[in-house]
Order: sequence, then C-alpha cells, then structure tokens
Amino acid sequence: MAWTAALYGPDGFYRHDVPADHFRTSAHVGDVLARALLALARRHGLREVVDLGAGSGEVLAALHRLAEPGELDLVGVDLRGRPAGLPDAVDWQQELPAVCTGLLLAHEWLDDVPCDVLEVDDDGTAREVLVDAAGHESLGRPVRSPWADRWWPAAVAGERVEVGSARDEAWADAVARVSPGGVALAVDYGHLADTRPPLGSLRAYRGGREVDVVPDGGRDVTAHVAVDSLAARVDGRLLRQRDALLDLGLTGARPPLDLAHADPVAYLSALSRASEEAELLAPGGLGDFWWVLTER
Repeated sequence: MAWTAALYGPDGFYRHDVPADHFRTSAHVGDVLARALLALARRHGLREVVDLGAGSGEVLAALHRLAEPGELDLVGVDLRGRPAGLPDAVDWQQELPAVCTGLLLAHEWLDDVPCDVLEVDDDGTAREVLVDAAGHESLGRPVRSPWADRWWPAAVAGERVEVGSARDEAWADAVARVSPGGVALAVDYGHLADTRPPLGSLRAYRGGREVDVVPDGGRDVTAHVAVDSLAARVDGRLLRQRDALLDLGLTGARPPLDLAHADPVAYLSALSRASEEAELLAPGGLGDFWWVLTER
C-alpha cells in the first residue's frame, strides 16, 4: 500500500521526521496531557505507562518530571531511534511489549495506521482507490467490506469510505497485551456513524500546514478514526477530551488576581498553566478529540 510505504517504508515520513516539526497536538502543549495521564494512572493504581507511537518522547519526559521518583516505569515505543535528551529512566523500544501491566497509551497513533480507501463509482459499486507516488488517483477492483456495511455504508457515486477494520484490529491486538487491572487509552480525532465525512477525511501535512495528499515520504498522511467502531471492538468507553480532562481535575481556570500581587512569579506560572489547559479543553479544537478508554 502506497500509504504504508509513505509513512513507514525505508524512506517513510516516520523514519526520518520529527512530528512536532509538522503539526501541533496535545502532546506539544506544555505538560497538560502528562498531568492528566498521571492522574489517570494514580486513580487506577498503575505503575507503568507505555506510550505507543511515542514520537520524540514529549509525554514520557513530562511524566518523568511530574511523577514521584520511582513511581512510574516509563516505556516509549516508536520506529525511530531513541530521542536525544530523553531521561535515562525512560525505556525505549521499537516493538510493543508482549505484556503491558499498567497504562497503554496511543496518542494520535491510529490516525496514522493506513487503511483501505473505497469510492462508489457511477454504477453504485464500491471500488478501492489506487494512488501512485505522484498522488494521481484511479479506481481499482470492486471491494465488498463487511466493516463498511456495518459502520460506513455508502451508495452515492463519489462517496468515499475509509475502512477502519485494520485500525480496529491493530488496537485490539495492543489492548489484548494489557494485563487485568490495566488501562488502554487511544486518543485521536475521529467521527461517529452520523458524522462520517462523505468525501472521506484523508489529509496530508508538512511544515505545519495542510498540503496535497501525495505518498512521497515527505509528509504525514492521515485520516480520522471511526471511533465508535474502535470502541465497540475493544469494549471501550468514548469520551470527548474536554470531558475526560475535566474529570481528571484539569479546569483551565485562571488563578486569582490576588496572587499577582502576593507572588507575581507564581501567578504567571499558574496563568501559563491555565492557558495550556484551556487549549486542550477548547470546543472546536483539541477539546473535541476522542478518548477511547478500556479498563481491563
């Protein structure tokens, strides 16, 4: 598949590029996400965090700063080598461990798991969408997808379907590695059955902006996740990120003005923290991300 090669092949995007150079997400907004994950781990009495698709290790480095010494075993899993500057206490692997005993996190990992894309032709037949290295598309063989019949039926000419079964199975395999008592959490942008995009959601990003979808290895090619299908596959609970963070004690509330007079430095620090929290809580933005939470 061209999408797979463009991201994970020998010259693929994730073999050589740093995600933070191309897009901004919750992992790049201070330590807000890490504080929420630490609260989640403590709530469930977990002592391990495994970050699948850990990027440059931002979340793990923040967890290392925030947790008590020796409180958490931290493991990053990513195709790329160990990031420079990552604390020595953070383990780094290129394969997901066979067993995860604590919290398994996949933050914006599933949107980069390639999936088949179908398009309905003029006769009402769903056909696979083929693409060459220059981004030119054509319709291939007819495809009958039980997953699409259940989760994303399409019948109008020009409609597209991004078949989520590969993502469901990839995450189900990961969740199956979590020990009883552990928690698996997938965080991503996605859609439900009544909000599927009729033309699909396939996009590409490079250098902080959206660009043409070309599988050349120089851009991130991504598509939204059918989160209702995903949750059903792993017996997960669906939450908007805003609701999940509020439940974990993050509010985005500004510090009292009295603190500005009593301790200006503390006030500025609290104000910065409130601003970062507000970004992750914002409706229409990062607050609309989905959490798929599975308690084993």
